[in-house]
Amino acid sequence: MSEEASHNGDKKPVSRRKARKQAFECLYGLIFESAADERSLRRVFARCPHDVAEGEDGSGQDFAWELVSGVWTNQRELDAHIVRFSKNWKLSRIAKVELTILRLAVYEILYRSDIPLRVALNEAIELAKRYGDENSRNFINGILDAIAKAVDNGEFEIHKDL
Repeated sequence: MSEEASHNGDKKPVSRRKARKQAFECLYGLIFESAADERSLRRVFARCPHDVAEGEDGSGQDFAWELVSGVWTNQRELDAHIVRFSKNWKLSRIAKVELTILRLAVYEILYRSDIPLRVALNEAIELAKRYGDENSRNFINGILDAIAKAVDNGEFEIHKDL
């Protein structure tokens, strides 16, 4: 199964990029309407816009849910890594769009062994192009590049190629 699409019989493949977009939009919404527990998180997720068209397989929804749930569950740790690698920027100073993209990408880097480092970085940059401003890409790229180098240097107990 390729990173960009998954297949399920005769159904159309679902792009992981679409699922990331959906996960980003849901996670961004959680900044304004937080979820107290997994049940309320599922309700928020169900109300998020879905790009998956009729006839496409359910893998896109599954992947989007895994990202949303993973970021939500590990947010405190993700935020600590973001602060550390952003040269001690306070979270409150990071724009909400950039913070959401960073959380999503750092989750993919640290918790998803099936997603190569370069893919996580490239997909974050694509989200920044779509949702951020002219400074978003460089800011996000700088932090994620530092985290990717730390992973490559063995600072984390995960093994991914840069």
